[in-house]
Amino acid sequence: MPHEQKNQLRPHERAADWLTDAGLRPTRQRLALATLLVGDGRDRHVTAESLHEAAASGDQSVSLATVYNTLRAFCGAGLLHEITVDGNRTYFDTRTDHHPHYYWEDDGRLSDAPNSAIQIEGLPTPPENTEISRVDVVIRLRRR
Repeated sequence: MPHEQKNQLRPHERAADWLTDAGLRPTRQRLALATLLVGDGRDRHVTAESLHEAAASGDQSVSLATVYNTLRAFCGAGLLHEITVDGNRTYFDTRTDHHPHYYWEDDGRLSDAPNSAIQIEGLPTPPENTEISRVDVVIRLRRR
C-alpha cells in the first residue's frame, strides 16, 4: 500500500497492516496492543507496564504476562526494538532503525536523540562465528 494511503488508515487498520506485513496473525490481543503502539502513526517508547496500563485504561482485557509475550513476539518479527537502560528498565521502541536515545533519569522516560552528533568508530572485532547486530547508544540525562 502506498505511503499516502497508509497515512489515511484508521488506527485499527494501521495496526492490522503493521502485524500482517510482519507475518503475524492479528489476534484480538495483538491487535489491541498494536493499535496502542502504532495506531496513530507516531513512534513511541513503552515499557510492558506502561502498555499494560494503557490497555487497561482503554478497557482492553490483557494480562501483564500477555503484554510481555506479545512485545517479545513483536520484537521477534522485527516490529519493535528492545532497549535495556539498566537491569530494571526495558523499553520497546516502535522506531526500528539504528538511532541513539536519551534516558531522562528524573522521570524514567526514553526519547529519541539526534543521529547527527553520534559517530561510532573502532568497534571491537566480534568473537569467531559471530557478527555485531546492533550497537545501542543511550545517553543518560538528569536536570541540574
